[in-house]
Amino acid sequence: MGRVMFSALLQLLCLSSVAVWTVRGEDPYFFFVWNVSYGTISPLGVPQQAILINGQFPGPNINSTSNNNVIVNVFNNLDEPFLLHWNGIQHRKNSWQDGQLGTNCPIPPGTNYTYRFQVKDQIGSFFYYPSIGLHRAAGAFGGLRINSRLLIPVPYADPEDDYTVLIGDWYTKSHTTLRKILDSGGRSIARPNGVLINGKIAKGDGTDEPLFTMKPGKTYKYRICNVGLKASLNLRFQGHTMKLVEMEGSHTVQNDYQSLDVHVGQCFSVLVTADQEPKDYYLVASTRFMKNVLVGKGIIRYTNGKGPASPEIPEAPTGWIWSLNQFRSFRWNLTASAARPNPQGSYRYGSINITRTIKLFNSVSKVDGKLRYAINGVSHIDPETPLKHAEYFGVGDKVFKYNIISDEGPPEGSTSITLAPNVVNVTFRNFVEIIFENREKSIQSWHLNGYSFFAVAIEPGRWSPDKRSNYNLLDAVSRHTIQVYPNSWAAIFLTFDNAGMWNLRSELTEDRYLGQQLYISVLSPALSLRDEYNIPDNVLLCGLVKGMPLPKPYSI
Repeated sequence: MGRVMFSALLQLLCLSSVAVWTVRGEDPYFFFVWNVSYGTISPLGVPQQAILINGQFPGPNINSTSNNNVIVNVFNNLDEPFLLHWNGIQHRKNSWQDGQLGTNCPIPPGTNYTYRFQVKDQIGSFFYYPSIGLHRAAGAFGGLRINSRLLIPVPYADPEDDYTVLIGDWYTKSHTTLRKILDSGGRSIARPNGVLINGKIAKGDGTDEPLFTMKPGKTYKYRICNVGLKASLNLRFQGHTMKLVEMEGSHTVQNDYQSLDVHVGQCFSVLVTADQEPKDYYLVASTRFMKNVLVGKGIIRYTNGKGPASPEIPEAPTGWIWSLNQFRSFRWNLTASAARPNPQGSYRYGSINITRTIKLFNSVSKVDGKLRYAINGVSHIDPETPLKHAEYFGVGDKVFKYNIISDEGPPEGSTSITLAPNVVNVTFRNFVEIIFENREKSIQSWHLNGYSFFAVAIEPGRWSPDKRSNYNLLDAVSRHTIQVYPNSWAAIFLTFDNAGMWNLRSELTEDRYLGQQLYISVLSPALSLRDEYNIPDNVLLCGLVKGMPLPKPYSI
C-alpha cells in the first residue's frame, strides 16, 4: 500500500475506531484507532485508577483472519510512556512491531504511534497487553483472535457464537503503588485481592447481568486467556463439560474436561454445549497453588432460562500433580490443518537433529538489599536504547554484550545475581532445545515472543540428557507459553527461523519486571528482505540511535 494512501486512510480513521480496507492483490487491512487514557473502575468494590482503551475495560477485541493486516493507531493520553505487546503474535520478519522495550521506544505522553503487522500463517486465541512497568495491573488488555480462512477446514462445526473470556487475578492497589513497592527494594507485591472474568465478578445476589448467553441445544466457542499478573487459575463451567479444540494457535485432540488449569499468559479454546436445564450457571475461575483460594464468578444465562445459578459451585482440583497430568493429556491434532492447508502433523519435529541445548534456571535473591529475579544468574535491565535498534544501527557493543550467560546455567549452588542487559545470540534456522529448570517453591510460566515451540515434556526433579527418552516426539502441542512446576523442569523444541530480537520472559509480572527475562537475537547472515523487514518509516528512535542516519536498507 502506498505511503500517501496509507496516511490518508489514517486521517479518515480519526472519525472511527475500526475500519476494513481491501487493496487489490493484498490481504485485507483492518484499521483501529485507540485512545489510551486513565479512568476509574471498581471491579472489587474499591474505586481505583485504571488504564482504558476507548473508555473500555477490558479493551476492545481484535477479530481478524489468517494473513490479515492489522493497523492500530495508539494515542497515549497518559502522563507516562506506553507500549502495547501482542502476546502470541509471531510478527514474521517483523520484531519491530513486538511492543517490548527491547524492540521499541515507548510512545511518549500526548503522542501517538501506529503499529502495522500481519497475522501471517497463524490461527487461534491470543491477547494484547501493556508491556511497560506494572501497566498490566491497571488494564489496557484485550482479546485478539485469528480465525481460519474459509478455504481451510476447521476440525469442528461452526459454533453458534464465539466468546472471549479474559480471566486474571486483580489487585486493588494502583499500578503506580505496586511499582513503588517493587522499586523500594525488599518487598514483593504479595497476593492479589481477587479474580476477575472480563473485568467483572458476579455478586450472586440476583442482580448480576450475564457475561454470555446461550440458546438451548446450541454449541458455543469460548476463548479463554489468563491475562493476570501472578496466579495460575482453574476455570470451569457449572454443570457443563468443555471440549478442548485449540491452544495458543494449534488445533488439539478434542478431549473433554470438567476444568482446565490456565497458567499466566496461556490461552485455550473450548466448545460448550447448552444441554442442561434452562437457567443461569456460573463460570468460575479460582486461584491455584495458593494457601487462600480466591474465586471469581460470572453468569452464563440460557436465553429462555428461568431461575438463578445454584450457589454450589464445582470444586477445583488440588495440588500440582493433577495439573501436570492434565498437561500430559494435551495432544496436537496431527490431521487438522491450521493456518495453511497442509496438516499440522506433516511437520515431524521429532526427527530433526538438535544443534544446541540451552538450559535456563530461574532464581531470586537480593542485590544491594533489593529484590531481583534472574535467569542463569543475570537479572535483565532495559537500556535506554532498545536492543534491536542498537543492533540494527551497529552500536550494539555500546549497549549490551551477547551471551553473558552460559548454556549450561550457573555453577551449582551459585546464588549471585548480576544486573545487565541479557541477550543470547542464536544461529538463524538452527533447531534448538531449551530446558527450563525451576528449583524454586512456586510455579513458573515462560513465554517466547516471535515463535511457537513444541512443549515436549514437563517432569518433576532435575533434567539430565537421559530424560530425553521421556519426550513426546510425535504430537506435543505447538504453543508459545509453558508452565514449570516447583522443583521441576520443562523442555521445548523449536527452529529459530524468524529473524529479529525476541523476548523470552517469565509471565509472572513481578518476576519479569525485576529482571527475569532475556532477549534472543536471531540474525540472518544474508541481511535480506527475504528474512527480515527494514526498520519502519514511522519508527520512534531514542537513546544512542536518536538522530543517527538510517543504515542501508535490506534488499532481496
